[in-house]
Amino acid sequence: MSLRHVANVVGLLLVFVAVAMAVAGLVSWFYSDGVTGAFFLSALITLVVGLAAYGLTTVSHDITVREGYAIVTFAWTAMGLFGALPFLLSGTAGSVAGAIFESISGFTTTGATIFTDVEALPEGILFWRALSHWLGGMGIIVLVIAVLPFLGVGGMQLFKAEVPGPTPERLRPRMTQTAKLLWLVYVGLTGAQVVLYMAGGMSAFNAVTHAFATLATGGFSTMNDSLAGFDSAYIQYVTILFMYFAGVNFTLHFYAFSGKPTFWRDTEWRFYSALILAAAVMLAATNLTTGAYAGVAGGIERAVRDGLFQAVAITTTTGFVSADFQVWHPFAQVILFVLLFTGGMAGSTGGGVKIMRVLLLIKATAIQLKKHLHPRAILLARVGSRVVKEDVLANIVGFVILYVLLVLAGALVMGFLGMDLLTALGASIATVGNIGPGLGNVGPTDNYGWMSGSALTVLSFLMIVGRLEIYTVLLLFHPGTWKARRSFK
Repeated sequence: MSLRHVANVVGLLLVFVAVAMAVAGLVSWFYSDGVTGAFFLSALITLVVGLAAYGLTTVSHDITVREGYAIVTFAWTAMGLFGALPFLLSGTAGSVAGAIFESISGFTTTGATIFTDVEALPEGILFWRALSHWLGGMGIIVLVIAVLPFLGVGGMQLFKAEVPGPTPERLRPRMTQTAKLLWLVYVGLTGAQVVLYMAGGMSAFNAVTHAFATLATGGFSTMNDSLAGFDSAYIQYVTILFMYFAGVNFTLHFYAFSGKPTFWRDTEWRFYSALILAAAVMLAATNLTTGAYAGVAGGIERAVRDGLFQAVAITTTTGFVSADFQVWHPFAQVILFVLLFTGGMAGSTGGGVKIMRVLLLIKATAIQLKKHLHPRAILLARVGSRVVKEDVLANIVGFVILYVLLVLAGALVMGFLGMDLLTALGASIATVGNIGPGLGNVGPTDNYGWMSGSALTVLSFLMIVGRLEIYTVLLLFHPGTWKARRSFK
């Protein structure tokens, strides 16, 4: 492990963050919202630190696997810390812990917020929240790989540590080419959503900020009531469509844009789509049969729309809200609780366990049941025509166990800090899964601003661990990771 390699790349990433802050500063200046100086000062501080870290260190050889994991973990931590500066210097966040929580929530695309009145925030702050989502969605590290070819040789180590999902996939032989193609698809979908939003009457500012939040599966909105605040069926259906797109493996989008769609041939996509459809149907049916939408104008259409919206929003971990699902029938709430553990497809911007892991976990369980009946049988798990190796299945089982243990550990800490069971569990699931709204006092109409600094710090850690899929962070606590040189010489 070479710490100078880690510092070099992290410093370079901070330069990108500084540029992003300056862009938010220009937006603040355009709207004359009173916080322009806070953004440019934040950008200056971040730029100086980033250039110092980059200029005082060098990369003498290809980035190793261990260095890749360290770079990703320290980069996300550094982005969260420096990304908090605009909230602190503008005075919009009441505490350091709160500012860091909001920043990390943005970059990890969690969408949990400390703010009670989002609509009162300056435009620059609202844009910064959305921009941090958008950069964190595809991954600013993948952006660096795309635009800096000298990282191309060791880029796979960063790519494997950064891209959500169990099987990061190359679209081209070199990682720089793959990263550029992924960002091209990402930018294209974002632009299309902005156009559709504006066609539905959204202002340019709201269209851009909500498109950023949607494609990143983040969930930060400029409205206190999230997407429900626009009271527009058209806008909500556009959001449903692009939340769904964001939860799909971006490799499939690339093939579709290339004129070779392969959606239906992909087993994970079929499972993902079927899960959302089944959940949406059950949610709509439950809300209609229990009278939850009795007396509501356009009750049937509204129940169907809200059911589909929340099924997609929770499954993809976007976390947008079209209705207060905490007042729905308990059966509907249980359905949403189950969806909290799924997530988007591997290779998407969604968080959670990931659909591929859920699918393979089901297959592994089925194989074990059959082996009890036929001990001598040779049974293989398949995804489409591909055989899944046993070590991959073991890795997935181990990941799911770690995921559940992490959620329980987070809930235990929240309980120790005085939260009730439902809120403690909901906050832990929502942050580990990068979902945003949870259960109890962190539900769809609530926020995290009432929590203590200790609670916000723990949840910030859980967001980073969840975004980087646990192993990336936990490996840094393994003694073997640090056996190599540690000096900056």
